[in-house]
Amino acid sequence: MANAHAHAPGHDHAHDHGHDLPFWRKYIFSVDHKVIGVQYTVTALACLFFGFCLMMIMRWQLAYPNQPIPFIGQFLGGTLVGALPAELGGGFILTGDGYNALGAMHGTIMIFLGVVPLAVGGFGNFVLPLQVGAPDMAFPRLNMLSYWIFLPGALLMLASFFMPGGAAASGWTSYPPLSVTAKNGETWWLLAMVLIITSSLLGSINFIVTVVQLRVKGLSFFRLPFFVWAQLITSFLLLLAFPPLEAAGVLQLMDRLAGTSFFMPSGLVVSSVVQDQLAGGGSPLLWQHLFWFLAHPEVYVLILPAMGIVSEVVANNTRKPLWGYKSLVYSAIFLGFMSFIVWAHHMFMTGMGTTLSTFFQATTMIISVPSVIILTCLIISLWGAAMRFNTPMLFALAFLPMFAIGGLTGLPLGLTASDIHLHDTYYVIGHFHYVVAPGTVFALLAGVYFWFPKVTGRRMSETLGQLHFWPSFVAMNGIFMPMFFMGMAGVLRRQFDQTEQLHGAAVHGLTVMSSWSAWLLGAAQIPFIINFFWSIFAGKKVGANPWEATTLEWSAPSPPPHGNFIGTPVVCCGPYEYSVPGETRDFCMQAGKMEA
Repeated sequence: MANAHAHAPGHDHAHDHGHDLPFWRKYIFSVDHKVIGVQYTVTALACLFFGFCLMMIMRWQLAYPNQPIPFIGQFLGGTLVGALPAELGGGFILTGDGYNALGAMHGTIMIFLGVVPLAVGGFGNFVLPLQVGAPDMAFPRLNMLSYWIFLPGALLMLASFFMPGGAAASGWTSYPPLSVTAKNGETWWLLAMVLIITSSLLGSINFIVTVVQLRVKGLSFFRLPFFVWAQLITSFLLLLAFPPLEAAGVLQLMDRLAGTSFFMPSGLVVSSVVQDQLAGGGSPLLWQHLFWFLAHPEVYVLILPAMGIVSEVVANNTRKPLWGYKSLVYSAIFLGFMSFIVWAHHMFMTGMGTTLSTFFQATTMIISVPSVIILTCLIISLWGAAMRFNTPMLFALAFLPMFAIGGLTGLPLGLTASDIHLHDTYYVIGHFHYVVAPGTVFALLAGVYFWFPKVTGRRMSETLGQLHFWPSFVAMNGIFMPMFFMGMAGVLRRQFDQTEQLHGAAVHGLTVMSSWSAWLLGAAQIPFIINFFWSIFAGKKVGANPWEATTLEWSAPSPPPHGNFIGTPVVCCGPYEYSVPGETRDFCMQAGKMEA
C-alpha cells in the first residue's frame, strides 16, 4: 500500500499549498477529482433529462398514433416530424424515421451519456478517492483528460440531430447492414462512441490504480466499503469489455467510409434492389458478437455501482452492519467474471446451434445466482432494523424489489424455448427497464440525496424529496409493468403503430397507460430539479457527518478541501461498524485517528 498522501502524479502543487488558481483551471480544466466528479454528474443528469424527453415524445405516437404532437410539435424540425394537411386538422406528427431516430438516441443517451457517466464518472470520481483516504485519483491529469474526451463525444452525439438526414436511427445496438447503409447521423454516432469508449478506458485504469495504490494505512481490501469494491469490479469490466466494441466501431466506420466489408454480406437486397455498389463477404453476426460482448457486461457496469450505492445507504439507515459482507464481495467478483460468458443469449434467434445455445442458457442461469445472493444480503440487512425512512433510504428500499422484478423476468429470456416467443417484444423492454430505470436510476437518485451534503455542505429538502419519490415510484411501475403483458400478447417493441394489428389494438389501452405514467414521471422530476438547485444555495447547512456514517469520506469536511482530509486518516475498523456493543455512540468511524 502506497503512502496515499504523497503527491499523486500530476497532482497540482498550487492546490496543496493554498495558491489560488484561475477560474478556468479550478472549475473547467480542473485536475481535482471532486470537481471532475461534479462535472460528470451535471453532464450526465442533463443527458438523462434530455434522453427522457425523447422518450416522452415517442410515447405520444404510441398512445395516439398519427395525432399531432401538442405544444412542441412545431418546434421539432428536420426528419423528426411531418406536417399534416390543413384538411386533416393541421399540426405536426412524428414520422417513422423520426420515431426510429428518437428510439435509437434515447437508448444511446440514457446508457452511454447518462447512467454510466453518472454511476462511474460522477459517483466514482467524487466518492471513491475519499473512501480509500486518497488526496486525489492516482493520475489526476488523466482523469481530467477522461472528462474532456467524454464531453466532446457527448456533444457530437447530440449534434447528430442537426445532420442532414437526422440522427442515427438504427437502434442503440447499431446492427448492420442497416447501420452501414444508414444516413450520415450513423457516422457521427460511431465517432461519438469511439470518444466515449476511450474516455471510459482512461477512467477505468485510473480507478483500478487508485484503489490498489492509494489506500491509506489500515485499509485492507476487506475493510473497503462495498461501493469501492463495486467500482473496482466495474472498472475491470469497462477495461476488458469496451475495447472489442471500440474496435467494432472503427470497423463499421471503415465499412461506411472506406468501402470495406467487415459486416456487409454478399447479395444484400434493400427495397427490392440488389446493393451491388456495397462490398460483400462480411458478416453482420460478427458485429452482434462484438457488440454483445460489451453490452452484456455493460448491464453490470450499470448495476454494480447501483448496488454499491444502495449498500452504503442501507447500512447507514438500518444502523446495522451489512449482512454477509464477504458474500457480497465474492458474489460481485463472480458476477463480473460470468458477465463475459453470457453475451450470446441475446442472439438465440440468429440460427445458433443447440449445443451452443444450451451452453449460453446454462451460463445465464448461473449468473443469476450471485445476483440473488447480493439481493438476499441486502434484504436480510433490513431484518430487525430500526430504519430511518429518509429520502435516500426510500430510493434504496425501492431499488430492491424493482431490481428483483427486473432480474426474475430476465430468466425466461435466458431460456431458448421461452425466448422464441418473447424475443423482440415489449416484454424485453419491461425486463431491461426494471433493471435500469426503477432499479439503477433509483439507486443513483439515492446516491444524489445521500452524498449531496458532502459535495455542497448543505442538505436537500426532505419534503421535496418525498414529493419526488412517491410519484416517481408509482409512475415507474405504471410505465413498465404493462409492458410484460403487452409482450406476452406479442406486441413487437419497435412498432410505430401497434393498432395496425389486431393483437396490438387489443392491448392498446396498456400502451396509453404507460404513456400517461411516463408523463407523470416527467412531472415528478420537477420537485427534484427545484430541490437540487435550491439546496445548493439555500439548503440546511450541515457538518462533516450529517448521516452519522462510518466510512472515510465522512471524516473529511463538507465540502472537502483540496487534498480532502485535515491530516492523513488511519483506518481502525471495518466499513460498517454500527450499533457496536460498549460504544457511547451507535457507530464507529473507520478513521480512528488523523496523522499530521
